[in-house]
Amino acid sequence: MNVITSAALTRSIHVEPLTCTIGAELSNVQLGAAAHDAGLIAEIRALLLKHRVLFFRDQDISRAEHVAFARHFGELEDHPVVGSDPEHPGLVRIYKSPETPADRYENAWHTDATWREKPPFGCVLRCVECPPVGGDTMWANMVEAYARLPGDIKAKIAGLRARHSIEASFGAAMPMERRLALKAQFPDAEHPVVRTHPETGEKVLFVNGFSTHFTNFHTPEHVRFGQDYQPGAAQLLSYLISQAQIPEYQVRFRWKPNSVAFWDNRSTQHYAVMDYPPCHRKMERAGIMGEATF
Repeated sequence: MNVITSAALTRSIHVEPLTCTIGAELSNVQLGAAAHDAGLIAEIRALLLKHRVLFFRDQDISRAEHVAFARHFGELEDHPVVGSDPEHPGLVRIYKSPETPADRYENAWHTDATWREKPPFGCVLRCVECPPVGGDTMWANMVEAYARLPGDIKAKIAGLRARHSIEASFGAAMPMERRLALKAQFPDAEHPVVRTHPETGEKVLFVNGFSTHFTNFHTPEHVRFGQDYQPGAAQLLSYLISQAQIPEYQVRFRWKPNSVAFWDNRSTQHYAVMDYPPCHRKMERAGIMGEATF
């Protein structure tokens, strides 16, 4: 049997865009081999910046190979609530079954862990087991979402900043003592409403389901009287968060076992469609540490 080297795969990589706005499926690539080929890693990184989320089929890789591939893009981080695989730190097992309560933080549009001061660079998610139909995941291009905002909205949000909270999301269903301990460990983070992508320089609309409120909205140019403050800020934030729901900014991916998605968390939001009970769905995710927003 002939062995195809990763260098050969680099020269013959096939890229199929899935929409006009976001997402591409890459074929003739084995991520286990990619972990040993700097040239292939560089090519995948360039494609990630272009397409925002990349999809790979038939990736029968080990957990060690999964982690090794993701680490080429940065150090991995644990999730404070979900935890990691004990033998592979940074690899989070997201296992759903009919016997366990549904996690309702997946089926909402969000950017992962913006409650961190340094939100993740991205994530590599592999499907271990999925229902025969249902359980898709959707991604939205938040660069496009910002670019197509009305001019007056762009002007209004140019200098705004927003708080992002793990306490008000993952912590909400916890007993008060545990919730407050979680907040003490991860105080609310503050990020610009319009983030600059650190590699491409693009402007990104950077509010999502973890965003609770603006921190600098109550100024004379925004508020005539006190009663303007709360509805004005809340309605604007709700409008901005809703932009991820626009189909023209989205791609939807149907999972199969050993399918992998790799997304740029800095320029996208995603939504796990929870339409598959009572089936099982088992996913494993390597979250890659990111940088401070600006």
